[in-house]
Amino acid sequence: MSKNDRHIAMPVIRRLPKYYRCLSNLQQQGVEKISSRALAEAMNITASQVRQDLNCFGGFGQQGYGYIVSALLKEIAKLLGTDVKKNVVIYGMGNLGRAILYHFDFEKFGYELKGLFDKNPQLIGTKMDGMVISDDEELEEFTKNYQIDAAILCIPTVSGEKVVDRLYGAGVRCFLNFNHFNIKGKYPDCIVENVHLSESLMTLGYLMAHKEPEE
Repeated sequence: MSKNDRHIAMPVIRRLPKYYRCLSNLQQQGVEKISSRALAEAMNITASQVRQDLNCFGGFGQQGYGYIVSALLKEIAKLLGTDVKKNVVIYGMGNLGRAILYHFDFEKFGYELKGLFDKNPQLIGTKMDGMVISDDEELEEFTKNYQIDAAILCIPTVSGEKVVDRLYGAGVRCFLNFNHFNIKGKYPDCIVENVHLSESLMTLGYLMAHKEPEE
C-alpha cells in the first residue's frame, strides 16, 4: 500500500476483490456499462457505498453515465496489483497446500508460483502439478536465489514461528497465513493476510444458531 492509500479503511480495501469478481462476471456476460445502482445490486450493497468506495481511489465514473465495466475492472485490477508479478512459494504440501496448488490460478492474480516446500521425506522430490516439491533445508537459498516476495503457509501453528523466522531471515516480508501464529506480533513490518477456516466455520455456526425464524 502506498503512503497515499494508508488513510483508506480496511473494509473498503477488502471489498475491492468483490468488485473485481463482480465486474469480471459482468464483463463475461457482455455488460459494457453499469450504473452505481445496478453495480450495488450485483454487489448486495448500497449505491451510496459503491460511490463512496470508488471515490476513495478517484471515482472512475461519470455522473449520469455510470461506469465502463472494462475500464473499471482494469483500474480495480491495478489497485489489487494483479498487473505486477510477485514471486511466491507454498510451504506445506499436505491437503491444504495441494488444494491451493491445484485450484488457484496464481497468474490471473499477478503471482508466479516459484516453488513448493515440505519437510516430509515421503513428499520431497515428488511432483505435484508438474512442480517438484523441494526439501525444507533448501528454503533459504531458494528464497534468495528466486527473489521470493511472498509465502503461503499451509502448516500447523506449532511449526509457524520457526518457518516464518527462516523466511523473514531470507528477506520475505509478505505472508498468506493459514495457521494461528501471530506473525505481525513478532515482525510488525510484515504484510500478513490471515486465513482462519476454523473461525469462519464457527462464525457460520453462530449465524445458523441465531437465524431468525421464518414466518
